[in-house]
Amino acid sequence: MPRPDRTATTDRTARVAKIQKANQAAERRRGVMIWGSATVVVALVVGAVVFAVLRDSPATADLSGVQSYTYEAAVHEPTPIEYTENPPVGGPHNAAWWNCGVYDQELPREHVVHSLEHGAVWLTYQPSLPADQVELLTELGDDDYMIVSPMADQDSPVVATSWGNQLALDTADEKTLRAFIREYKQGPDTPELGAACTGGTASDLVQRS
Repeated sequence: MPRPDRTATTDRTARVAKIQKANQAAERRRGVMIWGSATVVVALVVGAVVFAVLRDSPATADLSGVQSYTYEAAVHEPTPIEYTENPPVGGPHNAAWWNCGVYDQELPREHVVHSLEHGAVWLTYQPSLPADQVELLTELGDDDYMIVSPMADQDSPVVATSWGNQLALDTADEKTLRAFIREYKQGPDTPELGAACTGGTASDLVQRS
């Protein structure tokens, strides 16, 4: 009876082991490639989201166009007042502040200036401003210490005003307006910080001739 060829058996075992090892290595490489590709995709998606957030964040808005002014506070006048800036940014005003909110008609400036003294931000716009931009201003005005109203004789389509600070814009740019509101609503220049923006008046009390 012939003896088994142990050498052939050993060679076959070695070849099988080599093939299995090669297959395992190939599987590992495929796994690495799959995970690597997935990681790249996730990184790209996260990067795109972060870029979009930073791009639209008020923190990246340019407020270099803000004009600043100095006015004495707490000067009350019952009669009409001629203001230097339009919209006014501070100065004498009526003893009654205007109730914060969104309005579709022009407001008595003497009252609104008193609201600015309490820390309100006043967003005004030319009546010809496109409806979608007016809608944006309305949304921004739906918050405390905010006043929104049209102003036909202002020079710029949109103006953001707080006590002592003003920014004129060609459009209702949401990022820039949110940045202005965050910076100046109840901001450091507010003469009467924390004073109410409700419980004042929604009627013109100025003694006009």
